[in-house]
Amino acid sequence: MTSTATPPDKLVAGYAPPGEDRPLAAYGGLMAAFGITLAGALAALRASGRELAARPRAGDLVLAGIATHKVSRLLAKDRVTSFVRAPFTRYQEPAGHGELEEQPRGTGVRLAIGELLVCPYCLAQWIAATFAVGLVAAPRATRFIAGIYVAETLSDVLQLAYKAAEDRA
Repeated sequence: MTSTATPPDKLVAGYAPPGEDRPLAAYGGLMAAFGITLAGALAALRASGRELAARPRAGDLVLAGIATHKVSRLLAKDRVTSFVRAPFTRYQEPAGHGELEEQPRGTGVRLAIGELLVCPYCLAQWIAATFAVGLVAAPRATRFIAGIYVAETLSDVLQLAYKAAEDRA
């Protein structure tokens, strides 16, 4: 009996232009790690007797949303967190207020992790899930931590507004 199944590498052949490495298997691995980790966290919450709310509170969504924005930018762009990204990225240039532009480097898993770490939009899924689990597992501590990042975000807005006002004066 002959197999008619197409090998996985043939299914994705031609996806990227020749010479451009798209680490699709590594992306799949990262997404599997995300899904398994989130499923594990949800199973642990259930086993501990903590149930998910039927409907998230609007205030928690706003709090977690703003905090997710700030934490994902801090991890993806901040100068001080560059040590986390350095094994997977290459410094390019300064970018904005306290931020850096970096380019992912390497191949396979290293490239995929580098692409995740320089993308605040990509990191936001991981950060938002962490806040969501935290709001069930330890709501007071999670709200406290999220509040720190919301306050920092508000401070950033005020710093930028103040600088813009100074520049116009």
